[in-house]
Amino acid sequence: MSSTAPFQLSLADILKARHRIRDFIHVTPVLESNVLNERSKTSLYFKCDNFQKTGAFKVRGATNAILLLSNADACRGVVTHSSGNHGAALAYAAKIRGISAHIVVPEDAPAVKIEAIKRYGGIAELCEPTNAARHATAEKIQRTKGAVLIHSSDNQDVIAGQGTLALELIDAVVGLDAVFCPIGGGGLISALAIVAKGVSPGTRVIGVEPIGVADAYNSLKSGILDQSASGETIADGLRATLNEKTFKVVREFVDDIVTVSDSQIASAMRTLFQVLKIVVEPSAAVAYSAIMDGIKGYEGKRVGIVVTGGNLALDKAHAYLTCPRF
Repeated sequence: MSSTAPFQLSLADILKARHRIRDFIHVTPVLESNVLNERSKTSLYFKCDNFQKTGAFKVRGATNAILLLSNADACRGVVTHSSGNHGAALAYAAKIRGISAHIVVPEDAPAVKIEAIKRYGGIAELCEPTNAARHATAEKIQRTKGAVLIHSSDNQDVIAGQGTLALELIDAVVGLDAVFCPIGGGGLISALAIVAKGVSPGTRVIGVEPIGVADAYNSLKSGILDQSASGETIADGLRATLNEKTFKVVREFVDDIVTVSDSQIASAMRTLFQVLKIVVEPSAAVAYSAIMDGIKGYEGKRVGIVVTGGNLALDKAHAYLTCPRF
């Protein structure tokens, strides 16, 4: 779907997506920990899409979008630009339909994510690590190869697929007071907010973003879309900015956005590894990092924590999990 198309995503679209993709994804577990509950004085429910196919939630949206392509469009192949997880997911989904997938990846993306793209049959197209270079390279592939662009967060079919995570969480845990969710391009939190407000309107939706790339935080506070984020963060998957579609949903349905530091993110990764015994990438640890460091107002509440992926580069894992700098 073109970024210029009207955005009219509904709860019904997300319910249809769940039926459409159910044979190609996992229903991932919701984990609990008495230790973490006692530390936070909160009942925490971790929705663990680090156990999802391709290692991240992105496969939900990519699969929904690929399955909805017409035969004529599918024959042209697909292209996207991605720091890694959406790229691997699109490569996996394209393989389901037997079509080509060109994945434009910044050259500084973690090697584990580039390797995953290739493992799932995608064609990795490296570019400079800037948003301008990513867009320009993807547009060139569209022109020269005729491939269909499947954006990670500016595509209604992708966002509908991401919403299936929220359906599973709300089905598994009745009466959530709030859900904390990472926010980058805004596709996942947009779908989560649509589901929460449609199925569980009393549930607050809180976005969590690295302070180094706080475009979504700035956008919500000012009411004006900010796409200028250019800082640094270990949470490479959250460097993307909101777009017109996702900002509209965030402004209407997301209750708040909070920011966390890289040291908080790394501390959350260590805690989840040590206590829950799960491996999560930095982008997937941001939601828990906000609660872990004592954000006020949720003591005694039932809180969902979205854990988005587990594609952690082993060469960086030791530094994140042991280095006092983090």
